[in-house]
Amino acid sequence: MKVVEKALLGRKIGMTQLFTEDGRAVGVTVISVGPCTVVQRKTVEGEGFDALQLGYGELASERRVTKPMAGHFRRAGEKAEKEIAPCRHLGEFRFADCDAYSVGDQITVDVFEVGERVDVTGTSKGKGFAGVQKRYRTRGGPASHGSMSHRRPASGGATDAARVFKGTKKPGHMGNVRKTVRRVRVHMVDAENNLLAVEGSVPGPNGRLVAVWQPAGASVYAAPAGEGE
Repeated sequence: MKVVEKALLGRKIGMTQLFTEDGRAVGVTVISVGPCTVVQRKTVEGEGFDALQLGYGELASERRVTKPMAGHFRRAGEKAEKEIAPCRHLGEFRFADCDAYSVGDQITVDVFEVGERVDVTGTSKGKGFAGVQKRYRTRGGPASHGSMSHRRPASGGATDAARVFKGTKKPGHMGNVRKTVRRVRVHMVDAENNLLAVEGSVPGPNGRLVAVWQPAGASVYAAPAGEGE
């Protein structure tokens, strides 16, 4: 797990476009980010490492909370000396400065600034069972009559090995894997509506849970001078 400077959980809303000050249209993905509640503070003495567990999203009904999770949130509330409602999602991040937060604190989207770059992690769309042309964008065979290998995979490898080597491009399950897009620029921060717009696309379908985070100590992720004001 990487050490992060800041991180939040959210949901992908969809794509649109924004216009820059010089009139250039930029395709962006809008994400509903936070607010996230600090549910647990993990320490080197207790768990062997420093990390924060963040909760995001409301449950449709508290009846859906299992007894172990209900006890987990109850203990968090006792430590924070206030009630912490059970969250739909939990995510754990190793913050560079965990001491800056306490159990019960809320982290909102305004921790990010316009112009800086962030990483977005999500689960890509599941495509089911796919052939090699769709899965790996192979060229394909001859398209004329008589050819029996229009979309079939090519050679399976060496015949004397009597086996298929690992990593050979074959048909199989496509998508539904954890993906991260790195260094995408933040174009809009709407603290009032908890919205964040980042340039380009992010993994997953609309409505899917994503994590927006920034690695610690990465100067290339910082906003240039003059931006974000």
